[in-house]
Amino acid sequence: MNSWRAANTSVPSRDTTVVLSTETAPETDPLPTAPCSVVWSQGRPYVLEPAAGTLRWVGTDHRGRPLTLSGEELRRRGWTHRRAG
Repeated sequence: MNSWRAANTSVPSRDTTVVLSTETAPETDPLPTAPCSVVWSQGRPYVLEPAAGTLRWVGTDHRGRPLTLSGEELRRRGWTHRRAG
């Protein structure tokens, strides 16, 4: 058997591709404004909470630490009403 061919045989590898949801709300679709509304962004839920006379979106980062986003930050990241599944 040819040693070059044996060494370079194609071996299936694990698929490590991450698929992000393309079901984000259009830029013209306004974010919900009712307190306690929930939206999803990058696979994580964010809840609209009132804070000192203003509203903020609260969720967690990829390590589970609290993360607060403004409406503009959430729009830039992309969001949807449903969890990507």
